[in-house]
Amino acid sequence: MGAEKKVWGDMEGALAVAKGGSVDVGDGALAIPTSIISIDISLPLSEMKPRITHLCRDLFKKWSSLDDSRFSIETVSGGITNLLLKVSIIEYDGNDVPITAIGYLSAAGFGAKLLGVFGNGMVQSFINARTLSPSDMSKHKLAAKIARQLHKFHKVEVPGSREPQLWKDIFKFLERASMLQFGDSEKQAKYKTISFKKIRGAVAELKDLTDLINAPVVFAHNDLLSGNLMFSDDEEKLYFIDFEYGSYSYRGYDIANHFNEYAGFDCDYNLYPDKDAQYHFFRNYLCPDEPEKAPDNDLEALYVETTTFMLASHLYWALWALIQAKVSPIDFDYLGYFFLRYDEYNKQKDWCFSLAGAHISSSATRVNSK
Repeated sequence: MGAEKKVWGDMEGALAVAKGGSVDVGDGALAIPTSIISIDISLPLSEMKPRITHLCRDLFKKWSSLDDSRFSIETVSGGITNLLLKVSIIEYDGNDVPITAIGYLSAAGFGAKLLGVFGNGMVQSFINARTLSPSDMSKHKLAAKIARQLHKFHKVEVPGSREPQLWKDIFKFLERASMLQFGDSEKQAKYKTISFKKIRGAVAELKDLTDLINAPVVFAHNDLLSGNLMFSDDEEKLYFIDFEYGSYSYRGYDIANHFNEYAGFDCDYNLYPDKDAQYHFFRNYLCPDEPEKAPDNDLEALYVETTTFMLASHLYWALWALIQAKVSPIDFDYLGYFFLRYDEYNKQKDWCFSLAGAHISSSATRVNSK
């Protein structure tokens, strides 16, 4: 899922617009074209088009004299909370002219090439690859590729605080979600059935448990659903995209969050990978060059870590969905999505806590016996 709504597009490139916010590109921003122009993404596409062409002219000076008829703007399929647009320049013979070849470098070494920044978004190069489906992620070969790519992603050193943001975000969401008021009487009635006292207790209890696991802290993607994975069949190359949720977080959370996305948009959590499928992923994650040599103890630890943080993923997106139910203009049943994720948390809680507790006790026993 995605939080602050963004718009992607292309020159051929990707245009990302953060709703009601701004974009911070860090210390390296001076070399990147910038604009103070913002795009109101609540407008119909027909009304956005002249604003987008104006933005493109402002960002890319060699386009400043191009006529509106030279700009081609079309929608691209994407996730629930993203509006995707592809912007191309048309030659007089009617063909699209890509501004740059497909790139895959961001400041962290991943993603489409950053071409420019404007008031509330960014322009990135267009990746000529297909977006994966939820069912693709569970395929043996692709699962291994994703695991190896995630291993590399987690090795990236991003400047800034390395303090994990997960629990800060969850508590922040909880505080905001507990104070909502819906104008729709049916939504308000459903909202009133939620016990935030129980949710607060659940969050605190789960945080205490995960603290005992001592999961490694990495720079995490935090939203590795199928819509943020692209694959070039010609190159056999996998791309991670859309880093709006990227932050330092727990290794197991990033993996568990990815596994939860096997459920797809129908939220069929019976599709969550079984232990054998998880171990296949873990072997390729832990030892990308020689998966068969992944140590048994490391596999077990990562299995327990991921299983425990699976619960955190459900709580995170459940609370996020409550806020979206109030503020998002997108026609989606976010309130229903809250109940789906929170119900799944409650369904999985007992056995996850039991597994983690047994592992923690066993680990403590092994340490004391040395």
